[in-house]
Amino acid sequence: MSLHGSCHCGAVRLTLPAAPGTATSCNCSLCRRTGGVWAYYELGTVLVQGHPENTESYIWGDRTLKNIRCRTCGIVTHWEPLEPAPGARHGVNLRNFEPGLLESVVVRRFDGADTWKFLD
Repeated sequence: MSLHGSCHCGAVRLTLPAAPGTATSCNCSLCRRTGGVWAYYELGTVLVQGHPENTESYIWGDRTLKNIRCRTCGIVTHWEPLEPAPGARHGVNLRNFEPGLLESVVVRRFDGADTWKFLD
């Protein structure tokens, strides 16, 4: 199974350090619109090529994260903390990888729109 993914046009490429065991599908106002399914990694452990030269960010809500998308095709690739601290993590959108990777993980449903609790 490939741990390499990219945005639609290939300007932003991602390489995971390992396959995730779980992922999160969130229903917050942003995630439900982008359709992202998130795997979490320690900040700096995912190789992101083409960033920042081919990306732009969007900051919303409590202003702790920046959502990163390709400047050319607009596909959301990952998010990063605005102020990285020791032990910080970032989220990688698994929809940018071959479908088999996403099919191999347990996807947990998270209620980011209301309760901030897992629904499963």
